[in-house]
Amino acid sequence: MTRRQLPVGIQSFRRVREQDCYYVDKTPHIRRLVDRGDFYFLSRPRRFGKSLLIDTLRELFEGNEPLFRGLHIHEHWDWSIKHPVVRLSFGGKYDEPGDLAHSIENQLAIIERNAGLDPAQSSFTGPERLRDLLDRLHQTTGQQAAVLVDEYDKPILDVIDKPEMAKANRDYLRGFYGIIKDSARDVRFVFVTGVSMFSQVSLFSGLNNLMNISLDPNYATICGYTDRDLDTVFAPELPGLDRDEVREWYNGYHWLGDEKLYNPFDLLLLFSSRNFEAHWFETGSPTFLFRMMMEWEVSPMELEQRSTDASQLSKFDVEDIGIDALLFQTGYLTIASRERRGPRTLYTLDYPNLEVRQSLNNGLLGHVAGRGNETADQGDELGRLLAANDFKGFADRLRSFFAGIPYQWRGTRGPARYEAWYAGMLYACFRTIGLDIRVEDSSSRGRADMAVLHGGQVFVLEFKVADGEDDRDAVAQQAIEQIREKGYADKYGDRNEPVHLIGVAFGRDGSPAAVKAVPG
Repeated sequence: MTRRQLPVGIQSFRRVREQDCYYVDKTPHIRRLVDRGDFYFLSRPRRFGKSLLIDTLRELFEGNEPLFRGLHIHEHWDWSIKHPVVRLSFGGKYDEPGDLAHSIENQLAIIERNAGLDPAQSSFTGPERLRDLLDRLHQTTGQQAAVLVDEYDKPILDVIDKPEMAKANRDYLRGFYGIIKDSARDVRFVFVTGVSMFSQVSLFSGLNNLMNISLDPNYATICGYTDRDLDTVFAPELPGLDRDEVREWYNGYHWLGDEKLYNPFDLLLLFSSRNFEAHWFETGSPTFLFRMMMEWEVSPMELEQRSTDASQLSKFDVEDIGIDALLFQTGYLTIASRERRGPRTLYTLDYPNLEVRQSLNNGLLGHVAGRGNETADQGDELGRLLAANDFKGFADRLRSFFAGIPYQWRGTRGPARYEAWYAGMLYACFRTIGLDIRVEDSSSRGRADMAVLHGGQVFVLEFKVADGEDDRDAVAQQAIEQIREKGYADKYGDRNEPVHLIGVAFGRDGSPAAVKAVPG
């Protein structure tokens, strides 16, 4: 197979096709959408191909037939009909009063001009101008319009840490989107996409006929690449790359379909650079997420195999942002499994892949400790000391690391949260350097806090909180006795590897950690 141009950063369907770039045919999904309904909403993380999908829909409704030759939909579309298209995209900044209204009015003015229409009355607001535009497009062309909205939520997300501005932008958008439903006779098709799933009541109360396909298995692969896509469309790019390593680093996103997905941005950058790096993660700044984790005292250890109710995945509004929804919708966690319990649907969330797991933990440690890349060095040194069975050195390094964490980041909701937070910091250190860790490691009589498989050895760790400096050693010893009594290490007996039991006691009063270690 011949290598083609990699469409890195290209969001124009025309450019992808005319420059003979690699393209994964998403038109079977588009055909199903158009045949089955009219009004749709899709949430996907950033850099997942949403803008290219929107542009593909635009070219299709405008009837640009040559671009679709060789694709599934070409033989299933009436190319004699051309629909006017109202495409809105919310790039730019929206952190000052009037920014949003100005952006909308400018975009609508450009659409009017390109359609050969006279400018709307200067007294019209943005919503009034949209209503007028849809009506005039229908009258002048004889065809209903396709309304395509990209990054619908960006004006809110940009100022999510400024609640008053966020609410003002949300309320403006609620009225604006409501016009689309009011103009239903002038509209053939609506597709709205963004990162978050704001509740119908808060943002789409006026457009409550949107069908949310974000977790519809029929459309699970409408954005992103599957393993099959890599082995067929991108086959010329695979020689020289370890296929299993590609999968471990970047595969794993799941929206209830039969297949897991890759973020397109990751793979295109991998094929271009030939380096396994955190391509997607480094294009974003999850500072707000880190602040939310601090506020909710969510330990990084609690992100693996995180159980949540289905209702929590869409719990997202300016006044009420659920941490599970935030982690899931932004792409830092994905659905690992789903279970029905009576009337309830429960999801288990987990990191999608190695890139996100390592990068998120490294970023969180850097945010908490203010040390940037030094956190990876801490993890390397802690791992080296464990492998060398230098438990005194391990304890000293651990104390040094915890001493550098500002006091305000420590848990405040009782001993259990305090213990979980500090244990989470050690977990994040180990995850940053890619160690094999088992969290809440189950045995027949309970669950160990953590097991680390490293250097041909097994380290079973239990964490406790001590009242003060005087009893830290005794509490650390109690943690070891609990490991023994509960048989946490028994499951590793058949590995024929040395097993070590490690008790760690954190001082509730801020005194440094005590570490005890004995052979299993």
